Amino acid sequence: MSGTWAHMTAADLGRGIGAGKINPVELAEAFLERIESHPLAPRIYARATPARARGEAMAAAARAKAGLRKGLLDGVPVSWKDLFDTAGVATESGSALLKGRTPGRDAAVLETATLQGLVCLGKTHMSELAFSGLGLNPVTATPPCLNDDKAVPGGSSSGAAASVAFGLAPAAIGSDTGGSVRIPAAWNDLVGLKTTAGSLSLAGTVPLCERFDTIGPLAHSVEDCALLLAALSGGPAADLAGADLSGTRLAVLETVALDELRDRPAQGFEDAVARLGRAGAQVTRITAPEVTEALALAAVLFTSEAYGIWREVIEAAPQKMFARILDRFRSGASITAVDYVAAWRRLEVIRQLWAERTAVYDAILLPTSPILPPDASRLMTDDSYYVTENLLALRNTRIGNLMGICALTLPTSQPSSGITLMAGAGQEARLLRLGAAAERALL
Repeated sequence: MSGTWAHMTAADLGRGIGAGKINPVELAEAFLERIESHPLAPRIYARATPARARGEAMAAAARAKAGLRKGLLDGVPVSWKDLFDTAGVATESGSALLKGRTPGRDAAVLETATLQGLVCLGKTHMSELAFSGLGLNPVTATPPCLNDDKAVPGGSSSGAAASVAFGLAPAAIGSDTGGSVRIPAAWNDLVGLKTTAGSLSLAGTVPLCERFDTIGPLAHSVEDCALLLAALSGGPAADLAGADLSGTRLAVLETVALDELRDRPAQGFEDAVARLGRAGAQVTRITAPEVTEALALAAVLFTSEAYGIWREVIEAAPQKMFARILDRFRSGASITAVDYVAAWRRLEVIRQLWAERTAVYDAILLPTSPILPPDASRLMTDDSYYVTENLLALRNTRIGNLMGICALTLPTSQPSSGITLMAGAGQEARLLRLGAAAERALL
């Protein structure tokens, strides 16, 4: 396979197809061959879908020849996290509990993306039932991390990130409930978009916490994320032309988000903030006490909903689960309905406080994760290390989920250290435009 193709952006591949320089069939075959031969591929892909990819690529090639392409990404192959239903192909959500589960139709977003011309390469490994930000999964597979072969890659969209980082897909589709797109994107030096809850259909997507679950892309560029979001929704892509940071108002969130920040993520973040300022952004620093209160509600809101959804399946065969994930689900059993309802009512008030506080800013900045990818072997043997690293990994990203907003992570000057820009609910187009300008400033 051409090394150039392996690490080109999805948009550039699409431009090559449009210019007649890349044949979609040859492109799909090249990625399928790479998946077949790459030594790390079994840890990244749960299963490839070669027959589907070839059929979709042939259709894309015919449209390109006839001048009937459906968009810039028509004919570009992507990977899909193994919680998106694929008709006739197993969708197991990284769990032995769902082994052999084979849906009869595609997830809604996969159906839409296919109609937009995207080519499905296959399904990527993930954290078990999507309930961990680490990407450690001894039940199915733990994908590799780009910058540290001894570390986990981030989760739960672990294989999604690895498929792009290791050149086994131009882009990937993942999901994000508490950081599951942004953490693996950051730890593998990618761009990752967390969309607003409810903005994309979850039909045909294996759930974790339906009130928090979101769908989003992982890719090499902001442009790719904008195009992929359009393909998932069936709508127009955000206009990124002429995006500029001059005069934009950005705020660094100091409450909680900078606590226990380790050296390299801190260095990457502060360098990124300085570059944004030099590019014309007005950067201030804010505190938001409501963030602390919201994070305190997370254990009530996430674990109770997750266990409520999965209790019957889990308790029918708990021995099939990774013990630490099982324990995390079961921690939701002690939450009362009264506490759950009260927590949600309070969170709605907190969201309004946050919206009012941040309305004057174009985006809120914070380190995507305060830590680097943890050591995989130690996570398996050291309980306290596992708990500490898992909670810290997701702490900053979870703020965006709790506040019900959209967020975009970008790579910084430091490996595996991202900076996140958060914007209001439903403001993906504006965030992506801002992200495109920020991306140029951070190069």
